[in-house]
Amino acid sequence: MSNHRLFEGEKWLIVTSMIGFLLAATIAVVILARGPIVWPEGNLQDAFSFHAAIGIFFLSVAAILPFTEYKERKRKIVRWMFIAGALYAYGVETVQHFRGINPRFSREGSVIDLVAGALFGVVSLLLILLGLILTVRFFRIKSNSFILAIRYAFLSVLIANMAGLVMSLLQGRHIGDTGNLIVLHGIGYHALQTLLIPGWLLQQSQASSRFKKGWTHIGGIAWMSAIVLIGLQTGMGRSVFELTILPVLAAVMLLVWFGMTVLSFVVFLGKMKERMDRKHLFY
Repeated sequence: MSNHRLFEGEKWLIVTSMIGFLLAATIAVVILARGPIVWPEGNLQDAFSFHAAIGIFFLSVAAILPFTEYKERKRKIVRWMFIAGALYAYGVETVQHFRGINPRFSREGSVIDLVAGALFGVVSLLLILLGLILTVRFFRIKSNSFILAIRYAFLSVLIANMAGLVMSLLQGRHIGDTGNLIVLHGIGYHALQTLLIPGWLLQQSQASSRFKKGWTHIGGIAWMSAIVLIGLQTGMGRSVFELTILPVLAAVMLLVWFGMTVLSFVVFLGKMKERMDRKHLFY
């Protein structure tokens, strides 16, 4: 693995992610005190979930940005474009919901609200573009199990972004009778945790490169297969929680991914135990 460390040099991205968590916590308190609905269109539950998700996303980006091997100037540009987009999104999502206005597709707001919503769409496209830039970058640099995990994670994020674009076109998350694109959107983005953590743990282990890459491929392919199956089920306008063939196959694929994740923890803990045994022998 390269000499880079997780989060190295990304203090401001970490601060940006913490702002999201702080906003989510504050909104959770407000919801408990007065309920989530703000007439006529505001929903504080949406604002809470948005800020929590964005906080997790930017924390994940902060963890992996050091591994892009960008020169400092280019890395700085990418960093501050992410931060600028996040700050605008935080502001619009918070202010508009507390005003009772849908921050994206308002039917009750003024012209200014519609402009703010349009700019929100532009910011969303900017974040998608930055994600694509990072995807291409990680496919161009030399791979190990962690870089492989990052590649699979960004492919999953790409599918999540496609679901987001469809939601924008539909001006809502529902499709067909019971399909809900937000499930696909959310699960796709969580690959930045569900694939990166086991990939990093495997890379830290003493196992062979072939073993680490092989299991990373197994976990990544299983996760991507589950995402595609969920996407097909949703595209047919049906709930992913139905007990039908596609959701069942997706669940099987997620079990395969879970097995790989457990294995990564076992291998990593084996390395930690070996280190402790050596330390005890030394003393």
